[in-house]
Amino acid sequence: MSKKVKLMQGNEACVEGAIAAGMRFYAGYPITPSTEIAELSAEKLPKLGGKFIQMEDEIGGIAAAIGASLTGAKTMTATSGPGFSLKQENIGYAAIAEIPVVIVDVQRSGPSTGQPTSPSQGDMMQAKWGTHGDHPVIALCPSSVRETFDLTVKAFNLAEKYRTPVLLMMDEVIGHMREKVELPEASELEIVDRNRPSCAPEDYLPYKAEENLVPPMADFGTGYRYHVTGLVHDETGFPSNSTEIADQLVRRLVNKVELNKEDIISWEEENTEDADVIIFTYGCVARAARTAMKTLREKGVKVGMFRPITVWPFPEERLAELSKKVKTIVVPEMNLGQMVLEVERVSGKYTKIERLNKVDSQIIYPEEIIAKIEEVL
Repeated sequence: MSKKVKLMQGNEACVEGAIAAGMRFYAGYPITPSTEIAELSAEKLPKLGGKFIQMEDEIGGIAAAIGASLTGAKTMTATSGPGFSLKQENIGYAAIAEIPVVIVDVQRSGPSTGQPTSPSQGDMMQAKWGTHGDHPVIALCPSSVRETFDLTVKAFNLAEKYRTPVLLMMDEVIGHMREKVELPEASELEIVDRNRPSCAPEDYLPYKAEENLVPPMADFGTGYRYHVTGLVHDETGFPSNSTEIADQLVRRLVNKVELNKEDIISWEEENTEDADVIIFTYGCVARAARTAMKTLREKGVKVGMFRPITVWPFPEERLAELSKKVKTIVVPEMNLGQMVLEVERVSGKYTKIERLNKVDSQIIYPEEIIAKIEEVL
């Protein structure tokens, strides 16, 4: 049987990936440039026995997705900048209550309502620090339509495996562009389902962690009764004022991601072996960066590229290794400098960091990256 080849939009690939990963519930609120994700979910899910619900606002969208996840469903919601801000409180709730859910942010210009159909990368730090307190964060960032499919599947797998919300940080360019895509067969995909308890319902402790720091998760309605709260809680799920329990819980929530970074983190690098300059890039800007790299290579300039696919946790160990070998790292971003802060933290003691920033709602072009590199050489 031939593979499925079609011209596909990034937002469409996101829905196809979610369904392939097992999504059967979507709740959200329409907001450009993510609206096609809701539209296609509304069209496709009922045909698969799934559910789509348009909620009254962005807060209701993630709240419904969290509730459906507690019943055992794989769930997703999607939004853009202003809606992402509104979802932050419930992202924190899902983190402390350890509820798997995928949140897609198709980034647009801001702040506030900004420019609804214009591209941006202005939410990258919000993804890390948007909800208050110390909490686990996994965020993935695609730079092509096919990769959007792949990373949506991965987002669901990581959410299920680590019982945590996972963010897919797209941008308007990737969400709305169309490319020829060859989708994999279902048999080629690795699909992860949450670990469910094997003990009797009366013996179940919903927040008693196992060796990987992730407790088994029972589905509501299957006889396992337990308490879910946004408060600090003990192994039973009921609130606790114990300082010891608070410390243990927060550290476990963070460590179930931090101690499994080798399983979670991925990146792409190209021409880094002999590079004098590395372009650190992500999302749609990586496409311009690759063209700039190839053009400069043809001129004899040794330029390489490093692209974090997992932006959180940050791939700092590999970046630090590369930083010791190069003269300069150039960081082009469609914001006034967000991920560059991490690059400076990790690499600043080893090499020079140069910024290239745009916030005029326009993409960064290869020529602009070339000019910046030629300026700093």
